[in-house]
Amino acid sequence: MPGLCGWFSVTNSASIDSTICSKAVAAITRSGESTIQANGLGMWAAAAGMRPAAVYQDERVIAMLYGSMQLADGERRPEAVARHVAQEYAAGSRDFLTRLRGGFCVTVYDLRQRRGLIALDRMGRATLAYGQIDGRLLFATTSLALQPLCARILDVEPQAIANYVYFHMVPGPDTFFRGLRRLEPGEFVEVRDGRVEHGRYWSPSFAEDAPVDFDRAKAQFVSLLESSVRRACADEEVGCFLSGGTDSSTVAGMVGRTSSRPARTYSIGFAAQGYDEMEYARVAVRHFGTRQVEYYVTPEDVVNAVPLIAESYEQPFGNSSAVPAYYCARIAHDEGLRVMLAGDGGDELFGGNQRYADQFVFSLYSRVPVVLRKGLLEPVSALPGASNVLPLRKLGSYIAQASVPMPGRLQAYNAFSRFGPASIFTPDFLAQVDVGQPAELEERTYNGAPAASLINRMLALDWKFTLADNDLRKVSSMCEAAGMDVRYPLLDEELVDFSLQLPPRYKLKGTQLRWFFKRALEDFLPPEIIAKKKQGFGLPFGLWAREHPGLRSLAYDSMTSLKARGIIAPVFIDRMIEAHRNEHAAYYGSLIWVLMMLEQWFQAHVDRQLQAQLPPVFPSRAPKRAVG
Repeated sequence: MPGLCGWFSVTNSASIDSTICSKAVAAITRSGESTIQANGLGMWAAAAGMRPAAVYQDERVIAMLYGSMQLADGERRPEAVARHVAQEYAAGSRDFLTRLRGGFCVTVYDLRQRRGLIALDRMGRATLAYGQIDGRLLFATTSLALQPLCARILDVEPQAIANYVYFHMVPGPDTFFRGLRRLEPGEFVEVRDGRVEHGRYWSPSFAEDAPVDFDRAKAQFVSLLESSVRRACADEEVGCFLSGGTDSSTVAGMVGRTSSRPARTYSIGFAAQGYDEMEYARVAVRHFGTRQVEYYVTPEDVVNAVPLIAESYEQPFGNSSAVPAYYCARIAHDEGLRVMLAGDGGDELFGGNQRYADQFVFSLYSRVPVVLRKGLLEPVSALPGASNVLPLRKLGSYIAQASVPMPGRLQAYNAFSRFGPASIFTPDFLAQVDVGQPAELEERTYNGAPAASLINRMLALDWKFTLADNDLRKVSSMCEAAGMDVRYPLLDEELVDFSLQLPPRYKLKGTQLRWFFKRALEDFLPPEIIAKKKQGFGLPFGLWAREHPGLRSLAYDSMTSLKARGIIAPVFIDRMIEAHRNEHAAYYGSLIWVLMMLEQWFQAHVDRQLQAQLPPVFPSRAPKRAVG
């Protein structure tokens, strides 16, 4: 997992020993060359890998960038980009941030003015963790690499565990470790005059009522798509994730359209009813003439992948579709490719997730006159025996969900809502956390969105929790684990800006998802893919874990081990296992996956350090039984 790490002096000019920085590099990558740049006020180290690490230094300034980046004028040579960043910052400007394109993190230090800056790309395709300790601002592309630089124990933050159980990941700007944070998309942190300042160089701004001519917008959109895919390919032979959905099919088709050779596509299937989309992938293959490779993931593959997934993430990650993402990337790597193109972002830019349509339907209830709601619909749905009459039961369910304000009603099936935190966690652990914080994070993002319409507020919510904190972390980490770089052409800056100018009705027209996107590409995409319902890339873990002895043993043994950590109530773990066996395998299997990956992460990143007699990484305020 290549990347960079380093530090700036804030109030303490003492150097950090170079051997400590070398240990931080080792935490980023197990092999490969590294570059270290140092002076009395800071040190940077970059590990060699798929993505370029660009370094520039002169007598005034030092800069190191990491990721797939270029300037707005098309300059993509890493050394030229780093020189531009360094020289602009030395001249007293941060304007270079608005001209950078791609997925990147930036570190730059002005030696004369003693000021330094770290920043992240607009959509959060890269990552950068940081912390202020002993008069220094420490930073690294993974929070695990900060432990050697901190020279102290990194305690797991109990609140991060609670947030993980709620979200199935730890949303930024928090990390899994107390005192360390992550840069948010479009954010920078600057050290100057002995202070550390936070700011944003870019924030989305949704145009709610801008007039749009469809034909002109279509032509611009298709042109932007072609340009973004061409830049993502960068004259290299790339592989494409192909699920058979709208986004991956669009990217694969555009690769063939903008290059002299057909796209090389990779698809994952599952031998489980309701989970396999391979037929749609084959529709795209036939339509675009791609060079296709298919692989059907098995339960044995899942058993083998779980420890690797736990080790690959700097904090617990509970999205089970990491498994197919990993195998897809690994197969492409085995065929000699080093770059994958992913279609992530299209749903969140153009309105493609089913929940957008669902929430529109629920929002209609608020338009019903109050006298009709309170005087007829709600009393009728509450009549004795109404739950035994199907139409009245559906009416009652609709009213119950529609009555919950957004964004709270998105979490109707969340474990916090279904079971309650008091049932999930042990009393000792519960006393250390704020169980209301996860919902408050969602409310703050939703209510603070620069938009008035339901769809745009939901998109803003998903830009953070679905894209930056979840899907991009899933795909990027699994590609790195497979030895691949990944690029996201649908998150090209010009495409993002274009999507912001589309009126809400172009994204969601009634309950029609991605109305503009599909209309604009109806003469490009196969009609079967245009018409297909959103399915996703889910793993049939719950079904397989009930049927496959090896996977069942891995899941249940992990749950049993988790009991000893003093986090999840043992009675709740027993209840989940029993419900998975005898009730709804898919639903309870999803929660078991989340808890299994929590335990697997502790085994990979906590227990291993304890066995090696290294400083432990666990909640210092938790009861002793939590050590495991």
